[in-house]
Amino acid sequence: MEVIPAFAVPICHSRLESCGRLNGELAELFLARETQEFRNAAPSHNPQAEMFESRYDLFTWPEPCIQELRKYMLESVFRVAMAASDTPHEEFARLRLHNHTWFHITRHSGFFVSHNHALASWSAVYCVKDGLDAAGTPCGGLLRLFDTRTGADAFLDPANRRLRQPFVVGDLQLQLKPGQLVVFPSYLFHEVTPYYGTDTRITVASNCWFTA
Repeated sequence: MEVIPAFAVPICHSRLESCGRLNGELAELFLARETQEFRNAAPSHNPQAEMFESRYDLFTWPEPCIQELRKYMLESVFRVAMAASDTPHEEFARLRLHNHTWFHITRHSGFFVSHNHALASWSAVYCVKDGLDAAGTPCGGLLRLFDTRTGADAFLDPANRRLRQPFVVGDLQLQLKPGQLVVFPSYLFHEVTPYYGTDTRITVASNCWFTA
């Protein structure tokens, strides 16, 4: 008898080591450009005062810190997509990667509603600043990835209540740390829970798609 994970979702976790300098430069740049000039003029959600969303052209900016982050994030997306694919590596290497990338600055009570990205294949979120208080106490602002198997937990009994990975049923909630990168399929619905810290939470998000 063989038990297989028939409906698995590929999710990659990565951590950029020694990210303090880079994240400091990114935070300083983003806070300086938290202005109407750089704000997304056509957001896909109802804008809220507690969250700033930039335009989608972040990786076209020439600043060295932006280009350093671009290299790390897009190379990671490329590697994840290739690892999850049956396409031969030499054929995959000839694909062209496109992206829309932006930053979020979230202040007290800011959040982002559940959504997915239907016009992309892979999405990525990088944490610049987690917004934890001085004691390191979590303040919300979780990245929540929703389980795709709607109703899978409708009936629980002693035989299915403690399924092992990769069969566990339930949403994935991530308290992102500075330098952490999460890559996941763009069809996956996700949200950011309300952030209740007194500092700022800063992230960079990217939607990617490939062409021959």
